Amino acid sequence: MTEQDGDARRLRRDAVRNQQLIVDAAWQVVSEFGTNASMELIASRAGVGVGTVYRRFPSKEALVDELIRLVHGEHIEAAQLALARGDGSGMERFLRVLGSSLGEHRGFGEKLVSRSNAAHADQLRSLVGALLGQAQERGRVRPDITLGDVMTTVWAIRGIITTSGSVAPHAWQRHLDLQLAGMRSTTSPSDRPGVTTEELGRISGANRDPDTDTPSC
Repeated sequence: MTEQDGDARRLRRDAVRNQQLIVDAAWQVVSEFGTNASMELIASRAGVGVGTVYRRFPSKEALVDELIRLVHGEHIEAAQLALARGDGSGMERFLRVLGSSLGEHRGFGEKLVSRSNAAHADQLRSLVGALLGQAQERGRVRPDITLGDVMTTVWAIRGIITTSGSVAPHAWQRHLDLQLAGMRSTTSPSDRPGVTTEELGRISGANRDPDTDTPSC
């Protein structure tokens, strides 16, 4: 290996390390201060110059988009792992993981929805539907519960986290307990109509980000 090859490898390692430092710092800063936090603050928290941040991410929006991509990937992986349990407990497990994630990243929770990738949103909805079906097959959830019921529970959790903020960050957990209790097979079915799959699609369309034209999940 030539000296030039060694220098090139060191530069690549440094680039990878710097990107991870920037992403880790951005998680902390944006979760604390929201998406209005400056790139200078992120650079300071990462221990790199602001020029290094801009070389990796040309704008703050690009950095936030990377964070959103990573969060969506975590949500999909969590849903897949929950489904793989196979015992019907996966839906409850996933909803708790999702709530914890939304609480941890509440600084950019709105953008997690408005800037979501359509393919990720569709995949996640499909996985939630599979989790619901599995829970019903195992007798853990009433047969009249629909995907719309589960998704409105997710919307409620997100709203509670946004409203309660750092004052009562645990508030969503009790709400989810109550919702899950109402979904269990030991409770009486409701005769009120739920949100249909077609309505879910229309709601997602209504929540498109005007700048990205991307639907929420």
